[in-house]
Amino acid sequence: MSIRPTPQTTYSISDLSREFDITTRSIRFYEDQGLLKPKRRGQTRIYSLKDRVRLKLILRGKRLGFSLGETRRLFELYDADKSSVSQLSTMLQLIEDKKTSLQQQMDDIKIVLMELMAAETQCREALAEITTEKTG
Repeated sequence: MSIRPTPQTTYSISDLSREFDITTRSIRFYEDQGLLKPKRRGQTRIYSLKDRVRLKLILRGKRLGFSLGETRRLFELYDADKSSVSQLSTMLQLIEDKKTSLQQQMDDIKIVLMELMAAETQCREALAEITTEKTG
């Protein structure tokens, strides 16, 4: 029979920094933004399991392109409405907005790539003409 370790319930700033591979300065920034609310023991910050989960969500949201303001809004909705109906509805709207934005960016990138390929073709043709004129 294996014994499972008791899950950790509090974390130091360095624990979270190591776990999520981010700087302690980043964690303090999220705290300054009101996204994390550690308890204090003197000058020492003590982060709860809730803070750890929030940090994980902040970083996931960041990877998905959500602003800190959008993340804060979701946290506020969740804190006000634990049933999550409002939070999930808002999240769905944010996801839809983000998908629309990314689709537009993808369309813009495709256009720029086509323009670059056309410019590249023109440059290669001009270079070939110059090279042919010098050798011919």
